[in-house]
Amino acid sequence: MARVRRRRRPWGRYFVHAVVLLIVAVWTVPTLGIFVSSFRDRDQLAVSGWWTALFTSEQNLIGRADSPANQVQEDGRYVISGNLLDGVGSVTAFGVRIANPTEFEPGILADLPAGAGTLTVSEDGAYRLTSDRPFEGTVGRRLYYTAALPPQFTLENYENVLTSEGIGQSFLNSLTVTVPATVIPILIAAYAAYALAWMRFPTRAIFLSIIVGLLVVPLQMSLIPLLRLYNEVGAFFGVPAKTYLGIWLAHTGFGLPLAVYLLRNYIAGLPLEIIESARIDGATDFEIFVRIVLPLSVPALAAFAIFQFLWVWNDLLVAIVFLGNSEDQLVLTGRLRELLGSRGGDWEILTASAFVSMVLPLIVFFSLQRFFVRGLLAGSVKGG
Repeated sequence: MARVRRRRRPWGRYFVHAVVLLIVAVWTVPTLGIFVSSFRDRDQLAVSGWWTALFTSEQNLIGRADSPANQVQEDGRYVISGNLLDGVGSVTAFGVRIANPTEFEPGILADLPAGAGTLTVSEDGAYRLTSDRPFEGTVGRRLYYTAALPPQFTLENYENVLTSEGIGQSFLNSLTVTVPATVIPILIAAYAAYALAWMRFPTRAIFLSIIVGLLVVPLQMSLIPLLRLYNEVGAFFGVPAKTYLGIWLAHTGFGLPLAVYLLRNYIAGLPLEIIESARIDGATDFEIFVRIVLPLSVPALAAFAIFQFLWVWNDLLVAIVFLGNSEDQLVLTGRLRELLGSRGGDWEILTASAFVSMVLPLIVFFSLQRFFVRGLLAGSVKGG
């Protein structure tokens, strides 16, 4: 009698799926938070988290009463009245001192400091200042209160970013920097990777070791020496210092080690039979590279193109060093930084700026995503 094999429960598969979902959530939730915050009102953004965006929030606010010039007399007393909320939300408490804005409940008659009169604030935001003596001064008195306000969403943050002066030129400047700085290292690295994978020469292992070593060199450490070298060579040939050529060469140099490493491992893993068959048919190395290797290496090329495009598009340090802050060459990241002001006073546009700068990289990523994982994994684990 044949034994009935008991089917194992796929707990391991469920565990893997749970871990993957957790990782996706960890990466997605902050992005969702930035997206929601980009549409929130500045005052609500300052006092509550994005997860409260759909709920009523309480805020300690400071209002100002009407000018004493508009006071009126009622039954021998001087009165200043108005509304703090304009029909939006409700007052939950108020106070006569900034240290305690929740001292009184709505509708309570509170005495002002130094015998300046009385104040009452209703739940709908209507206030009433009264005094036996005329109110003096030209500016209305400050009123401290706590209000429960409904969710408020606005497009003002995006309007401030998209309509700011020079944002269009900065977008074009970033494109001018990013596209060549992505294409040039791919072209150079593809040739170098083929040579290191399939061409035999004595110092091939040494070159490969140097490339792997360059992967760990910090950009910040080599930036200033590279700039000095570029300026000296440029001065010798009469090339201006702050040009796009300089930043193209800089990003090419910083991106080449990873590009050569990924592409070399991928190309070395291509079937040997294809290369040998082409050589038997009389194809040169250049013909093999152009007609066989490049078409088969599209996944690896696309994977590196995504990385390089994202790095260059989001770069600010290299752009400042090699291009400067001139208005006609300022990149998008530099323009968005200037919108915040010298002291970050307009911090509420940070979230909107983040999504404005993310639009093009997201388009590039989703356009090439079908090659991304395949090319990245192949370039990481294959060898030759």
